[in-house]
Parts: sequence; C-alpha cells; structure tokens
Amino acid sequence: MGSRLLFVAAVAVPSALAAQAKPADSPSVAQFDPKEWEVPFGADTRPRDPYADAEGRVWFVGQNGNYIAYFDNKTGNFKRFEIDAGTNPHNLVVEKGMVWFTGNRNNRLVKLDPATGKLTTYMIPDASVRDPHTMTFDPKSGIAWFTAQGAGTVGRFDPTTGKFRLWKTGDGSRPYGIVLDSRGQPWFDLFGTNKIGTVDLKSLQFRAFTLPNDSTRPRRIAITSDDQIYYGDYTRGFLGHLDPKTGKTEEWRLPLGGRALPYAMTTDDKDNIWVAQNGYSDTPSTLVAFDPKTRKFVADVPVGKKAPNTIRHMTFDKATRQIWFGTDQGAIGKIAVPRAAFVP
Repeated sequence: MGSRLLFVAAVAVPSALAAQAKPADSPSVAQFDPKEWEVPFGADTRPRDPYADAEGRVWFVGQNGNYIAYFDNKTGNFKRFEIDAGTNPHNLVVEKGMVWFTGNRNNRLVKLDPATGKLTTYMIPDASVRDPHTMTFDPKSGIAWFTAQGAGTVGRFDPTTGKFRLWKTGDGSRPYGIVLDSRGQPWFDLFGTNKIGTVDLKSLQFRAFTLPNDSTRPRRIAITSDDQIYYGDYTRGFLGHLDPKTGKTEEWRLPLGGRALPYAMTTDDKDNIWVAQNGYSDTPSTLVAFDPKTRKFVADVPVGKKAPNTIRHMTFDKATRQIWFGTDQGAIGKIAVPRAAFVP
C-alpha cells in the first residue's frame, strides 16, 4: 500500500491552565513527515501497538483479527502470521530478534520466531489472569513485565527460566500502561483508579501513589531518562507528572482539553513526552510533544483523517528517530522526530 502524507494545519497549543502561543520556530508539520499505510487486513481487525525491529520491519498485532504481522518500511509490503485461535493479541515487543506478544483472551505470553513462524507459548500459572495486556522488557536483565487489566494483576516473567511472579493490584484497579525505569523497576497506570503503581525491586512489594484529583484516570504512561513519570489523564484531558522520589505531582491541560482523551504515550531521546489526542469528525488525531525542561508543549502534529480515531499505543525507534503508531482508522503510521531539539 502507498503512503499518504498528511499536510494539515496544526492547532494552537495551550500550556498549563493558560493559553500559550505555539513557538514560532518550532518544527513545522511537514518536518515531521507524517505518513500512514492502510493495513490490508481491514480496520475491523484493529491493527495496533507497532514496534520497529533492526531489519526495517514494523511489527504489530491484529487484536480483533487474531494475527501478528509486520510492515516492511523499506518495500511497503505487509506479511501476516497466523496464531492460535482465541489469542486476540493486545501488544507486542521485539526482544533480541524475537517477537513477544500477549494473549489477551487466553492466559499466555507467546514468542514468535520471525525466521520460521514458530510459536512458543508460556502459560500464566494463575488461570484467572486471562487477559495479559501490555508488556515490556528490561534490556539489562532480559526480564519481562506485563499488566492484566481485567484480572487486576501485574506480572514478571523470566524467559530464561519460564517462571512467573504475579502481584494483585486490587479489585477494579485495571492496570494498563507500563514502563520500566533505569533500574528495571516497573511503573504502571491503575486505570480504574486515580493511582500510579510500582513494584519495589528490593522488597518485591506492590505500592501505589495516589494522584490528587479523584476524577483522574491515568491510562498510558511514559518515563524520562532521569526516571520521572508522566501519565495521560484520560477523563480530564491533562498531562500529569509524578516525581517517584517525593510523590509530588503537577499537571498541564492538553491542547484539546476535555476532548483530548489522551491515550498512547512515548518518550523520544531528548526526553520530550509525546501524547496522542483523540480524533473527531472535525478534528484529526494529533500527536503533541511536551518538553519537561520548559514545561511547555512544543509540537502538535495532526495524523489521520478528520474522523473519529483513536491511537492506543506508540513507540519511539531511536535508530531511525521515528514514532510508530496504529490507528482505529485501520492504518499503521509514523512521524519522524527532527534531530534538532525543540526550541521553546
């Protein structure tokens, strides 16, 4: 499928609770080179959670279509891998050349060998944890951590031993997005609450930080190189910051405010926080960047059509300086992050 380059005027970007003009010398939309490729397997298969590997392939899951696939960023071709019926993969990660994905409806983590298509299944030992959601790997230890939203569980998995350890986070807590800090400690949203959770690596005890507004519902999460935590408040339309050392928080109203419904998040290699805002019939989805140093929004990139749209997860590929995302409009997309630092 061919790419569709989008040239849509950027909208104004307010700062924390007050209007802020977009920086005159911040990168233009064209500099981000936004592109999308329609997934040939259909939008109803919900292509999502893309992850770029070292070979120029961008892997993604078909959550409703029950498949794993990749888009070849060099040729524009797609390739699909069939998996066990009823898996309904939610998320994947490429780790040491292998593609790992979560079986969101059948209680498992699965490794796919891209060279052979062989699947290796690791069943979660607690049958109640049927819905592993989002997973991530610690590149230093090789340990994987994952959330299970419906089961109210966070898990750790060691691929070398095949052993799991599980922590219950409370009824209705709905653990969702997850990131690891520089020590490999997990931080995750408790989407059913106004809390951010973690598991201390020394004590192996679960702990939750309560966010000040009772209405806050953190959905996805991002982390900077100095281990500062950022989250999107899905119900109120804010970007929030949690200092894990002090427990203090601060927040900034997103450009679309209550209509933003912030979902996907990632961090680039200059520690800008990227957040996806929702799309509407009169407004495309937008990827906005926030600079923690200046505490200002420094970029606003429209993506997709002016129609209802949700970007659920995205990843930054440091090798190519590209952010990859999947859309509910049935596309895999990317933007390029300019090498020059954003100018406030």
